[in-house]
Amino acid sequence: MLKRVKTWLGIEGVKVELIIPEVINIDDGVIKGSVRLSSMNAQSVTSLHFKLIEKYVRGRRKSKLTDEYLLSEKEVPVLIEVPANKPIDYQFDMSFNIIQSEMDRLEAKNFILKGLVKAAKKIKAVKSEFRLEVEADVLGTALNPYDRKILELN
Repeated sequence: MLKRVKTWLGIEGVKVELIIPEVINIDDGVIKGSVRLSSMNAQSVTSLHFKLIEKYVRGRRKSKLTDEYLLSEKEVPVLIEVPANKPIDYQFDMSFNIIQSEMDRLEAKNFILKGLVKAAKKIKAVKSEFRLEVEADVLGTALNPYDRKILELN
């Protein structure tokens, strides 16, 4: 009975770990990495769901605003048998497109306005943070394991 409840809640079940490069080139438009799946008990993973999210923060103190944008999403239907106490790596690649604001486009195109745009961004405390999330769909569990990593895009 206790084992059945543990399995349903995902306790001692599949653990997910994203393994990606520290710096990713924006011009490539592709994130290549792997997902390490490990478990204390033999279980089956039926799909992997990837999301690339941009967290866009601007403003200071009380006027601080935060938005999140879904840049890319990918669901991979797979059947991976994860044996007990033996990690398995699944290779993936995910394409993405960065959304640029008018200010970003102006900064990239115009050499003269580049410094002015950077100063305006600094005054408004504009910052973007990118993260990659993966969620594994495990057969027979209610709570699916996931992992997220902050990305540095250059």
